[in-house]
Amino acid sequence: MNTRQRQILSAVVELYTQTALPVGSQVLLERFQFPVSSATLRNDMVALEEAGYLYQPHVSAGRIPTDAGYRFYVEEMMGDEDLSREDQRRLQKELLMMKAKQARLGRSTTKLLSALSGNLAVSGLIDKDEFYDFGMKELMEKPEFQEIDELCRLVETLDSLDERLDTIFAKLGNGETQIFIGDENPIKGISNCSMVVAPYQSSEGQGILAIIGPKRMDYAKNKSLIEYMKKLLGSSLPVLVVVMVPFS
Repeated sequence: MNTRQRQILSAVVELYTQTALPVGSQVLLERFQFPVSSATLRNDMVALEEAGYLYQPHVSAGRIPTDAGYRFYVEEMMGDEDLSREDQRRLQKELLMMKAKQARLGRSTTKLLSALSGNLAVSGLIDKDEFYDFGMKELMEKPEFQEIDELCRLVETLDSLDERLDTIFAKLGNGETQIFIGDENPIKGISNCSMVVAPYQSSEGQGILAIIGPKRMDYAKNKSLIEYMKKLLGSSLPVLVVVMVPFS
């Protein structure tokens, strides 16, 4: 993959994340002002498709990233992104208020994460029989899940997510944040989704933080959200949080 093709792949990921629409060469030319013709961009996109990084859902459509395209983007181009100071302050303030009020931390944390992500959030504890979710409506409204069969399969899988936490936790061998894309997902039945997941240690044992949503997610932001929440929870807030984040 040459430098321009890397730039094209990154641009396709960015645009598809924002719009959920296949990306064509003319749109790339207009939005990113590549110093080449649209025909040259089309040729590069064909090369990326032949290499397995993009695919064309319909003959007359633009292209969208494949699992391999997202994987290359995450590992080679994404880089680390700090959570915005505004989001950091909001998380700190809300968590401190919850502790001061002795609120039901699991439920409150779930609502907070749903508000920050604009998507479905789920929380629970590995060692306790607690499970919370918030934001299913937002998930169901995403374009990826407008097909009724796809929606039913997703809802059925997520409805029993609390029974699958051990499966997720078993994949976290090194204690670091990991990203599972598409078929890599340890939860079977939602291969059109991705997961950003990390374990953490609390005073009540081991917990897990994850973000799950369509592959068209903002990986950098979701990773930074997971890692900052992990830092805040540390050993003082005994909750496990699983956040399911579809795309906007």
